[in-house]
Amino acid sequence: MKNLTLVIPAKNEMQSLPNVLEELKSYDCKKLVVLEQSDIETIRSIKNFNCEILYQINKGYGDALVYGVNNVKTKYFCIFNADGSFNPIEIDGMIKKLETDNLDLIFGSRYQKNAGSEDDTVVTYIGNFIFTLLGKIFFRLNITDILYTFVLGKTESAINLKLNSKDFSYCVELPIKAKSLNLKLSSISSFERKRIAGKKKVNAIKDGFLILKHMIYLYFKIKI
Repeated sequence: MKNLTLVIPAKNEMQSLPNVLEELKSYDCKKLVVLEQSDIETIRSIKNFNCEILYQINKGYGDALVYGVNNVKTKYFCIFNADGSFNPIEIDGMIKKLETDNLDLIFGSRYQKNAGSEDDTVVTYIGNFIFTLLGKIFFRLNITDILYTFVLGKTESAINLKLNSKDFSYCVELPIKAKSLNLKLSSISSFERKRIAGKKKVNAIKDGFLILKHMIYLYFKIKI
């Protein structure tokens, strides 16, 4: 895994991030934590861990991911949330499928065979079903879990997409723009664990509206 960097957005994750980095100690890859410089408590919580910290210039989940991926120096990157919901044992399988199938990006999915979630709710399940369906109908996306950001891929391919979402719209901008450039995408079964701190940062109504708005914008901007 020496050619892999985990991009870890970590705003206000002082409760979860130390546990996540502890679990990642045995993984021989780079860990790039992205947060705001004012997030003193989270920064202090990881002072004894071997990871690189990248301070955001702007704000937002999407901005953290764009800024983080754009600063990756390894061949591959992987978005890895700081809340403990992603399981690092799945990374090997993602890399293997990426290389075997010569993919540009591979997306973890909670809705395939041998997959699941301990953190999904009825609201998030229905919302994800709707957005994934819209992705299939209007953008011909072949991924099965569009709102799940456990994504691994080729760094150069991701940087070339020139993503600019500052919020959770990033999760749809990434696959839609990748599809528009004819990148090779696929999904792989993933099991989402219960987040350590137990609190979602996503507001189902507010962020759902922003995601829908961005999908409409991309539909009229990009012809696939």
